[in-house]
Amino acid sequence: MTDSTPIRVLVVEDDPVAADAHVMYVDRVPGFVVVGTAHTGAEARRTLDRTAVDLLLLDLHLPDVHGLQFARSLRAAGHHADVVAVTSARDLAVVREGVSLGVVQYVLKPFTFATLRDRLIRYAEFHAAVGEAGGQDEVDRALAVLRAPAPAALPKGLSGPTLERVTAALRATAEGLTAAGAAEAVGTSRITARRYLEHLVDAGRAARNPLYGQVGRPELVYRWVAQGR
Repeated sequence: MTDSTPIRVLVVEDDPVAADAHVMYVDRVPGFVVVGTAHTGAEARRTLDRTAVDLLLLDLHLPDVHGLQFARSLRAAGHHADVVAVTSARDLAVVREGVSLGVVQYVLKPFTFATLRDRLIRYAEFHAAVGEAGGQDEVDRALAVLRAPAPAALPKGLSGPTLERVTAALRATAEGLTAAGAAEAVGTSRITARRYLEHLVDAGRAARNPLYGQVGRPELVYRWVAQGR
């Protein structure tokens, strides 16, 4: 995945209110774009036949078909989109069956934006790593991203919404950002922006390098990097 090629998501959910919420959640995660919404398996199939889709956010309990049965029919028809399954079921047999059908993540209802964001970010890193994998070690590292534990709580003084804005600004800028540039992009102070950028570096999601060629002490430039690469 690159910043210019977002991951295309089809939201498949029979409850219109829930579907709208899922669309809103996905659109808030940098690097993803919703290309359609479907309320039944039949509607989802029609969308897939005419629209390029990378990832299904798929409710397993649709009015016309079970989600896993639907995923199985897609594989038989040659559709290769990955699946994040949305379900209220806590049945390990369902989870095991889903793995063989391209279900890369499960999200249990009810879930928060933070939970879905975590699953999507992990999937984006997996998607990028698999695309570049040239051997068994690279494949193993890509799969490990999906199995990674949930991120730890933010350090004291950092907030989730501000971290999202800093992350989005950093991912959208291929040449990287200084603390001053990040502060301007998200509307906060330079010192505050640097704290968030340093947190991303500590988490392995950003790298910092000195910017030379200026008078005095070189300024640091931060760039987004995919976890595990």
